[in-house]
Amino acid sequence: DYVVVKMIPDNRLPPRHLHSVHTGKTFAVIKWESPYDSPDQDMLYAVAVKDLVRKTDKIYKVKTRNSTVEYTIKKLEPGGKYHVIVQLGNMSKESSMKINTVPLSAPDALKIITENDHILLFWKSLALKESNFNESRGYEIHMFDSLMNITAYLGNTTENFFKVSNLKIGHNYSFSVQARCLYSGQMCGEPATLLYDELGTGEDSSATKSSRSTDVAAIVVPVLFLLLVTLGIGFVVLYMRHRRLQNSFTAFANSHYSSRLGSAIFSSGDDLGDEDDEAPMITGFSDDVPMVIA
Repeated sequence: DYVVVKMIPDNRLPPRHLHSVHTGKTFAVIKWESPYDSPDQDMLYAVAVKDLVRKTDKIYKVKTRNSTVEYTIKKLEPGGKYHVIVQLGNMSKESSMKINTVPLSAPDALKIITENDHILLFWKSLALKESNFNESRGYEIHMFDSLMNITAYLGNTTENFFKVSNLKIGHNYSFSVQARCLYSGQMCGEPATLLYDELGTGEDSSATKSSRSTDVAAIVVPVLFLLLVTLGIGFVVLYMRHRRLQNSFTAFANSHYSSRLGSAIFSSGDDLGDEDDEAPMITGFSDDVPMVIA
């Protein structure tokens, strides 16, 4: 024996299992389930988004019959803090959660250039990779002195460089640059940090790396230059020897050229030996024999 029981839906129950699926810089995807399984009609939800930084509220309406509801909250701010409340449109019990959006990225290519009595911090514009960043917002710079264990706020700028003076010899510093914090420091960008040490010698970590690469280049470049010079000299010597051999052969061939025959005559070693045996030896000339020069 069995009996079928159909429960009366209670629209005063809150949505179940409210949670965040994905959070970006300017949006958040949230998900929840209906107060009871398999709704037999469309249900109207009210999604209230409270900006905990700006102290503002926005309400969105979602109408669906699905048991599982997924909704994307848009037009949020990077690094913001929000309180999300979901309930049925009849103002039933509510479910709530807090969301923190992803802050702006850290500036790229932060480096230090050492001058006589100060240093210069340089970095790439954050607007190159962050469409939500406006240069008018600017950057703020912080410094941490590891010897004194003190963090100091140095100031802000809308440029891509910053001058730092009055540094103490023997102290190690860490500098950080980030998108300027808004609303009393509650909405900030991710910081880019660079260690500046060995102040007594006027070097930093980035300068040390660059000097090492410069030393390697100072060794490799002369060696390559010497190899190129040696190869060039070798080619010149081979070319001169080739020209000398060619000229010698040409002279040798011209000395054996017969204008009567129209060709050069070369004799073997045997023939030369026979001719030497058959030819009379010339011992001298007599005064009474006339010399004829043809």
